[in-house]
Amino acid sequence: MSDRATRSVPAVHGRRTIEADPSFELGLAEYLRTRHDPRGLAELYGRFAHGESDFDAVIRRAVLRALARRFGNGVTVGRGVVFRHPETVEIGDGGLLGEQAVIQGRVDGTCTIGDHVWIGPQAYFDARDLVIEESVGWGPGAKVLGSTHTGLPANVPIMQTDLEIRPVRIGAWADIGVNAVILPGVTIGRGAIVGAGAVVTEDVKPFSIVAGVPARFIRQRDDATAAGAR
Repeated sequence: MSDRATRSVPAVHGRRTIEADPSFELGLAEYLRTRHDPRGLAELYGRFAHGESDFDAVIRRAVLRALARRFGNGVTVGRGVVFRHPETVEIGDGGLLGEQAVIQGRVDGTCTIGDHVWIGPQAYFDARDLVIEESVGWGPGAKVLGSTHTGLPANVPIMQTDLEIRPVRIGAWADIGVNAVILPGVTIGRGAIVGAGAVVTEDVKPFSIVAGVPARFIRQRDDATAAGAR
């Protein structure tokens, strides 16, 4: 048994103060928007997507601000983050997009990511009709699926059958564990916790904890602060 004591340290991302982005970044985004079409902006983003310098990070933010429906202040865009149809995406203030995260939008879809959302590395979002409210923690490798094939008729390959798009909603303050999977049509309630590796097939009640495959109710969070916020 380890003799190392458990310790507690203050949260960093969720408590940081968000300041307005500098005016030169806003001006750069506007300049890029007027000088390049979406394809050109995507190519420019690719040139700086994996860079480690502050300059690379500035260009990533500027290009995404030029492309996205909304792009807030104080957003961190990690290396290798991939977007499809960023014009359908809204990102609130103070967000963090971890390295190699993938946001797979749809040309007629919508994706809204609220303020202070932390998205871990290698997360995947089938962002066809997706809302993630404010102050959500999203574990590394966790995934959202927003659509599924109907599988009908049965005399053709499943991948040739129609797609059924179902909305996914992640309530404010929720925490999604490492490698969890949220299936189409699911709503995760405010302040809920989804355990690592869980596969969520049904709605999760506010301030509850679920885990397992498929995810099952474990217990209600009984902290007095959470109870008072319902």
